Formats: sequence, C-alpha cells, structure tokens
Amino acid sequence: MYENYYGLTSKPFQLTPDPSFFFASKWHKRAMSYLQYGLSQAEGFIVITGDIGTGKTTIANSLLDNIEDDIVAAQIVTPKLSPDELVKMVASKFEVGTLNKTKADILKDLEAYLFDLHKLGKRALLIVDEAQNLPLETIEELRMLSNFQQQGKPLLQSFLLGQEELQPILRAPNMEQFRQRIVASCHLAPLNEGECREYIEYRLKHAGLENESLFADGAFDKIYQFTNGVPRRINTLMDRILLYGFLEELTLLDESAVDTVTAEVADEMFRPEEGTGATPLPAAGQPQPKVNTTEPQTDGGADVMSELTPDGRVKDVQYYKTMLNELTDALDDAISHKIKLTRYIDNLLKKKYKTYVRLKSDD
Repeated sequence: MYENYYGLTSKPFQLTPDPSFFFASKWHKRAMSYLQYGLSQAEGFIVITGDIGTGKTTIANSLLDNIEDDIVAAQIVTPKLSPDELVKMVASKFEVGTLNKTKADILKDLEAYLFDLHKLGKRALLIVDEAQNLPLETIEELRMLSNFQQQGKPLLQSFLLGQEELQPILRAPNMEQFRQRIVASCHLAPLNEGECREYIEYRLKHAGLENESLFADGAFDKIYQFTNGVPRRINTLMDRILLYGFLEELTLLDESAVDTVTAEVADEMFRPEEGTGATPLPAAGQPQPKVNTTEPQTDGGADVMSELTPDGRVKDVQYYKTMLNELTDALDDAISHKIKLTRYIDNLLKKKYKTYVRLKSDD
C-alpha cells in the first residue's frame, strides 16, 4: 500500500524470512561463518540459538539460498516429534517413501538414498528449525542418523536452530555423546542501537528507497527503545510506521510519528496478556528495563559492570571487554580465512582427482 508512495520496489519489512534481505550484524555474521565452516568440514553438528525474532530462520534461508550444488539440503520446523516421527519426517523431506513402512525399513531406505548421493559426489544437509521443541530422545535420534557413514565421513550432516531453551537441553547429563559432536555453537543477540539503524536503512535501500532523509535521527532512537533491537519487532513496527506515514501523507518520519504509532500498537504487538507472568516492554518514552547485552550498561557516566578487587581497587572491566572484543573479531577473521583455505584445497583436490581418473582411463 505504501510502497508506491515512498518509491519502493518491494515491501522492506515483511515478517516472512527473506534471504535477499539478510543483514549481517556482528552476531549474525558470526553465526553464518559457523554454518559455512560446518559445511566445509562436512561433519558434526552446528547449533545456533537466539531469542524469538532474532533472525535464526533468516540465516538458515540465506545459507540455503547460496548453497553449493553438491549439497542436497532439507529443512524441517519441528513440533514435538517422537524419534519415529522424526525419522519419517527426515525421510519424506529427502523424498524417501514412508507409507506402510516400519521404522527399520525407512532407515534402510534412507541409508540407501544417502549412499546413492555419496556415489554421485553429493551429500545431505538437514536444517532443524525450532529444535528446542524436540525431546531428548529425539535429539539423540538425530545423533544416530549421523552414524550413516562412508569412509569415515557422515552421509548426513545436521544444523540445529533453536530458542535459548535449547541450551539446557543439550547440557543434560545424558547428552554427552551429542555434545561431543558439536563442532561450533553461537547465540544470536538482539541488534545494538547502531545496528538497529543500519538494519532499517539497509532494508529500505534494498527495497529501492532513494530518499535517505525519510527518517529523522531521533526516530531511530525511538524505534530502538521500543523494539529492544529484535529484528522481528523492528519489522512489525516499521511496517506500521510506513503505513502511518502513507495515510498521513508524510515525507518525513520523525519522533512524533514514531510515538504516535508505538502508542497505537503497544497493546497489540509486544505486551503479553495479564496473568502470563511475562514482563511487558514499556511503550516509547518510558524507562527501559536493563537487559544483558554485549554493550555495557551505564549510569551517570560510570560503568555499572565495574566492581572492586579484594584490596578495594576498581577493576577496569571496559578495558578487558575491549580486549575480548578484539580477540573475538580476530577469531572471526581466522575462521573466515580457514573457510576460504578449505574451499581452495577442496577444489584443488577435486581437480587432481579428475586428472587422475582421466589418466587412469587413458591407460
């Protein structure tokens, strides 16, 4: 409705995850690097967790959108499946028949399918979304599926995406064997204030917006305060703000426009019903609750994370946080370099193998 009014070629803030609108914040970039690294290793489990609306499914869709031809991928969104139900769903996603078959028969046919893929120089990838819904015994079934191997390499690799509740499930004492097969894990945090603005501007530009001054600087602050940097909440709010601007024929969306919209939608979107026990988010302009983020919380210019040593001195927490962030960035760069190097070596080996086969056939 508002797309033509603002000169947009598509809807920039739709709720359905769209890989073409993937915004690589620091944590999203890291999660994508882990997924790509996992693919290059062709074994083990990758676990990505995050709160509701932080973009886990968008990352998965972006990965699938750019996947290589030698990988056959399937994605499932899991309700509370039993182990038998999981096996049937995985088989059906890879188009292996399940009708009137026992679990043993399905596993046999699935293994045969995976072996056939291997003979074609391909492998299977399973992306399990909303994995926190799976019971322990069903997650264990996933581990058992990874036991289909050829020449020491698993024929099926799995990525698990889930909300924060997935973490204590995987920490259970009887999940030790599964944990030993996790090659990397990452938790997605909401966007910080700067990333929130970058996210909005990126999606608007990607949707064809040419008016870079459509939003006032103060409007971005209001949006961040109301959404706490959660991408799905940003999408929902931004869609309503643009609709409001269209209806009111606004060419500048400022703090007043954002306040008007947030006042309208505060009870619709982000506030749980009374009696649920959940803590509602305050409306725009109201004090925000302090949350655990990667950014230090400040009060009156002092770092509230600072604390005293036993002899009464103040620890310089910010100094160590800066060092840790620099180390983390260096590790990210190292992972990215290793992915590129692994791909290069893999391509080189493929070429050498093809040369060997050709020479062998000439003999």
